Amino acid sequence: MKVETVRTTLTIPRELLEATDKAVQEGKAKSRNDFVVQALRRELAVQKRAEIDAALAEMANDPDYQAEILRIEAEFATAQWEALQLGESPK
Repeated sequence: MKVETVRTTLTIPRELLEATDKAVQEGKAKSRNDFVVQALRRELAVQKRAEIDAALAEMANDPDYQAEILRIEAEFATAQWEALQLGESPK
């Protein structure tokens, strides 16, 4: 599947450009463009993980969510115990 691309211009500090060129020369990326695309993808993934972590942290402090978890655990407790017993029985 071909990815649609858009040409753009970036203004970056000289030392970043030089470090990018060095990384390309060392074979860490195919080109400047490839290096920048990789860096952007990594940064966006980091930001997404941070959003998920923040949402999970918020859920940990949400009394309604915690009550729901306890209700679900209680509903499945018997089934979990039965599964554990079945798994431990001699074959």
